[in-house]
Amino acid sequence: MSKDDLKRAVARAAFKYVESKLEDDTVIGIGTGSTANFFIEELRAIAHRLNGTVASSEESARRLKECSIPVFDLNSVGTLEIYVDGADECNEHLQLIKGGGAALTREKIIAVASKEFVCIADESKLVPVLGQFPLPVEVIPMARSYVGRQIVKLGGDPVYRENCVTDNGNHILDVFNLEILEPRKIESEINQITGVVTNGLFAERGANRLFLGTSTGVKTMEA
Repeated sequence: MSKDDLKRAVARAAFKYVESKLEDDTVIGIGTGSTANFFIEELRAIAHRLNGTVASSEESARRLKECSIPVFDLNSVGTLEIYVDGADECNEHLQLIKGGGAALTREKIIAVASKEFVCIADESKLVPVLGQFPLPVEVIPMARSYVGRQIVKLGGDPVYRENCVTDNGNHILDVFNLEILEPRKIESEINQITGVVTNGLFAERGANRLFLGTSTGVKTMEA
């Protein structure tokens, strides 16, 4: 099976799971990226049953509106029942690295505002130790160099992601060669650097459930 086939399979599994929990007033959080896009396509079939969604990026909001699915601002909704999104990496504890699509801050906000976080990913994303995928860090533009120097002190090699401005108007540093043995500790340390908006470690608020696409079918993991 191709990666797209695996992504479609987990998107379908997540759709069935969400559909089984759907109530008339349910508003769900929607992530960003190629796997999340497949999930949005699945939602098209029940657009008439959805009260609405909260999107983690302008791109996802656009796709949802194209499917005639309402998109709300999180401030007008409050706590969400469920949030569905992909990941760039995931470990066995369902701690994640996210932010390859530069939507990490909004993704993290929606994740913490949701009762349940469902992650959808193909088997290549499951790793024993996080950090093979460079860790994205969203920074205030004027603090980019300062933050980079502080990250070097933590053992990482930050690289400015050129031609990338987040939906929040900020920049991204991708941190290479950072072996993340203690995800919660590293997440906290980086977030405490002045000028950092947030980083792509979802350890303090990891996923509750993972639908993992494999060559033998979709596997389900729970935290």
